[in-house]
Amino acid sequence: MTVPTEAPRAGVGGAGAPENDRQAEATGDAGQRSRREGGGTGRFGGPRLRRFLVYLAAAGPGLIAANAGNDAGGVVTYASAGAQFGYRPIFFMVLLTVGYVSVQEMVARLAAHTGKGLAALVREQFSIRLTSFAVVAFAVANIGLVVTEFAGIAAAFQLFGVSRYVSVPLAAIAIWSLVMLGSYRYAERAFLLLSLAFITYPIAMFFGHPAWGQVASNLVLPHFLRSNAFILVGVGLIGTTITPYIQLYTAGAVVDRGIGPDQYRYERIDAVSGAILSDLVSIFIIVATAAVLGRFHRALASASQAAAALRPLAGPDAVTLFGIGLLGAAALAAAVVPLSTSYALAEAVGVERSVSKKFKEAPLFLGLFTAQIVVGSGVVLVPGNLFKLIINTQVLEGLITPVTLVFVLVLANRRSLLGAAANGWFARAVGTVTVICVGGFALFLVGQTVAGWLGLG
Repeated sequence: MTVPTEAPRAGVGGAGAPENDRQAEATGDAGQRSRREGGGTGRFGGPRLRRFLVYLAAAGPGLIAANAGNDAGGVVTYASAGAQFGYRPIFFMVLLTVGYVSVQEMVARLAAHTGKGLAALVREQFSIRLTSFAVVAFAVANIGLVVTEFAGIAAAFQLFGVSRYVSVPLAAIAIWSLVMLGSYRYAERAFLLLSLAFITYPIAMFFGHPAWGQVASNLVLPHFLRSNAFILVGVGLIGTTITPYIQLYTAGAVVDRGIGPDQYRYERIDAVSGAILSDLVSIFIIVATAAVLGRFHRALASASQAAAALRPLAGPDAVTLFGIGLLGAAALAAAVVPLSTSYALAEAVGVERSVSKKFKEAPLFLGLFTAQIVVGSGVVLVPGNLFKLIINTQVLEGLITPVTLVFVLVLANRRSLLGAAANGWFARAVGTVTVICVGGFALFLVGQTVAGWLGLG
């Protein structure tokens, strides 16, 4: 996952080289490679090869966002869903994938055709009150996600016998230092390598010998339950799949890379394929966990239980594999998510934002980053079940997600903003259904919770 270490380029509200420079660099490099490697004729040469290389030059934000979506909170939530309800959540994930693809495509299109991030568009297109509401919702959602990542770090270290009261403060200091010292790019590569351990889940799905007939049935037909527990898991799945952080990151990354209208057709492929890939991994995790733990029909209570889903493949090394993967994904997101929030909020008010700046040069940007690290790590130090904390945080994400989706849909529908690139009837319909369904789930959960408080449920 790539986070810019400079102020965003023109179109994001910051100073810098025009975005056309980035576009020329990407397409120019691709064109030079095509002339060297493919020539102008042949089955794999000429325009086809050039188009493919331009796509490779433009690809990235969608695939990176997909990797971010399967972070500590995502893995825990998907694993717990499989353990508690077996294969039943699979069809729910299929429906979510349709909505996720729609949302990611709209966000990428907005950024590519306007050259602006999501927070900047909200600031320009809506009133101050609505902008403030959106910014607060973004901040609350991302702070909850920071808590989730530090909870993942703590859970990972607990698998190796290290107390959270030792691991979390040390991790917070290390992540804060890496970013503040401007060496995040190098740490990011190490975190990505650690997170590759999660590739064991697709393999574990096959080695876990799931009931393929039930998997197929639940993949194409709904097997939902009318229970508060299933609704709660559903909202958690929404929160960890269509999370506001991913929309903020996708828009910012598209703008930062200088992807404009001319390259959008390639970015569209990137956004759609990234969303599908992300949810395929999610389904693999649910199936792998359901095959091993689904027969118990109860939510996960610890990282050790989640690690058990890998035992069909890794045997006694499952705990080590799960712990390393969980640590890598959580550490990566614990650095990226607060940076994403800081970029978005600083962009919304139009002030300096850059990792390379000193604190006195970018006090709001670096102050927000520091505050999120302190709050996120501090909450995790409060005694309690870390896995329950992670899942409850994903439910909070699910409650806030409809707010983000409403802004995205309204912006993507506006012809005054996008012209001919605005939503057509099909995109408008799919986006509207997605917002209504996600919002309906969230409101139903709130209603059930209030009824429980009043003794009516």
